[in-house]
Formats: sequence, C-alpha cells, structure tokens
Amino acid sequence: MKIAQFYEKNRIRLGLIRGNALVPIDFDGDMIDFIKSGQRSETCGSSAIPLDQVKLAPPVTRPSKIMALGLNYKDHAEESKGKIPEVPLVFAKFPNSLIGHKDQITWDINVTKKVDYEAELAVVMGKTIHNCHETEAIKAVFGYTCANDVSARDLQFGDGQWVRGKSLDTFCPVGPWLVTSDEVVDPHSLKIRFWLNGRLMQDSHTGLMIVSIPALISFLSRHFTLVPGDIILTGTPSGVGAFRKPPVYMEDGDEAVVEIEGIGRLVNWCRTE
Repeated sequence: MKIAQFYEKNRIRLGLIRGNALVPIDFDGDMIDFIKSGQRSETCGSSAIPLDQVKLAPPVTRPSKIMALGLNYKDHAEESKGKIPEVPLVFAKFPNSLIGHKDQITWDINVTKKVDYEAELAVVMGKTIHNCHETEAIKAVFGYTCANDVSARDLQFGDGQWVRGKSLDTFCPVGPWLVTSDEVVDPHSLKIRFWLNGRLMQDSHTGLMIVSIPALISFLSRHFTLVPGDIILTGTPSGVGAFRKPPVYMEDGDEAVVEIEGIGRLVNWCRTE
C-alpha cells in the first residue's frame, strides 16, 4: 500500500493513497505508531480527499536516526574522483533537516552558497534489529520513499566531515509517501531521476548501487540498533551539481524534483534567506 502522513488541523494523520486521492485511515497515531502497532488493515474513517487539497507531511516525522550512505553508486564515485570505500561510508543527517512534499528547501546565503541536490531511494525500518544477517535485514524494512540528500558543498568539503553540510534545516526532503515493502518486488530495479527546473540532471537505476540494501542494513545493524521509523538514504547516482563543468547549484526559486519508479515524485522549491 501507499501510505502518507498529512496535516489535519495541525495534527498528523495517516491516509492511504488511491489514485489522485487520499483516504484517511481510522488510526490514532503517526507513522511510527502505526508501524509499531503491526496494523496493516485498510480501515478508513472518512471519504477520499483530492490530493491537491491535502498538505502532506514527511512520511516519518520523528525518526530516532537518519543514516545516509556516501559514494554508493560507482558512477557517482567516478564523477567525484572519490575512491570506492572498502566499507560503507556512513554519515548522519539530523532530524531537523526533514521536510515533506512541496515544502521549501531554505538556506541562509551567509552560511552556504553551494547547495546541491542528490536523488536517493530511502528505506524506512519496520522492526527493531541488531547484528542482523542480510536475509533477515530485508524482512525488517517497512517501506520505501523518495529523498533528496541536499548538501551544502562548501561546508561539507570545508569541514572535512559531512554532518554540518548535510544537516541544515530543511536539507532532507522525503516523500511524498511510503510504499510498503510488499509492493516493491525488487528495490534494486527502479529508475531514479532528478530534475532541476525541468532539466533532467540525474537519470540512473538503483541496480547500480555498490552496496545492496540488505547488505547495508546488515552492516548498519552491527553498529547501531535500528528501530521502527529509522530512515536510511542509500546513496545517489551521478549527475550531481558539484561535479558538473561548470558546477550547477540550486538557487532561490528553483524547483527540485526526485522521481523513483514505483515509488512517487517528490517536489520541493528553494528559498534563500
């Protein structure tokens, strides 16, 4: 199923996506509560609402962790002239960076002037796991969504580590909804694209990941206990702005669109402060 979080009178509710409409679910709680409950019924409490009349929230709004993977597509490693890591290159994005579909990516030009995009497939965990084998790791996934690993390249490269440049407010757009794992037969067989103001910048396939999703989850679980609602960004393919000639960075008024086959289309707009 496709399940979303949306705002109703300043509170979070859940709804099923059916075509171009959202049908609210009769459930008292947010996405993490729903995942923990084990409820998978599609009991709906009211009539369908056209999607253009709904304000969507990020599919998960209070994850304990947002983990991300660097240099996980060979073509991206090549364009950045980076050496493919011998072990997964893991970094964190703080939860304050989360925003949803059609929210604004904002930044202070006195803090950063080189804001880049990275289209990524995001994994949302459905179970608590620790030191988990690959065959069990994939069974712990609740669902998948689109993500944009927005990156302040001047901070990222200047600091020598990535947390600050990756964790500014609004720098982790996620959405528009979750597609449950039972509907994604193979997460490594999906087209992934990014458009900037209608110009196709990234055009790739999740089958080009270096570290597979089961292997990545297993690796992470050996170091950190993963819990329901944790978000894992699985890396970006080639075509990011920093390594184009000349570089292309996002600017005030830009439209940023991530699209992943079978998942959805995440749209955000840029605003500078």
